[in-house]
Amino acid sequence: MEGVLSLLSAFFLLIGSFLCLSGGVGILRFPDFYTRMHAAGVTDTLAATMILIGLMLQNPEMLVIIKLILILLMTLFISPAASHALGQAAALNNLPPLVDLHIKDLESASASGDKTSKS
Repeated sequence: MEGVLSLLSAFFLLIGSFLCLSGGVGILRFPDFYTRMHAAGVTDTLAATMILIGLMLQNPEMLVIIKLILILLMTLFISPAASHALGQAAALNNLPPLVDLHIKDLESASASGDKTSKS
């Protein structure tokens, strides 16, 4: 049983580490504030969840597990709220997205895609 918990813990820690790295790559590679914030916010919450679950599986003490659960709950509530507040602050300060998408181009691409998918 201890071997199974060790493997599960390693799996969750590995997935959490991968998500942290992919969020960092997203911060470096994406072109503007909004896309970088999205990459950081989504992967941060999920990576922290995976890492905390992995740590819970490693430790048999109930007090440590309770503390990790409290940290997990605070992370799940605070991280999305912080990302939303950052996005709102950027929008209220008129920070434009760097990538300029034209709605007409998107509509024409969507319309041509709809015609080919119905045929």
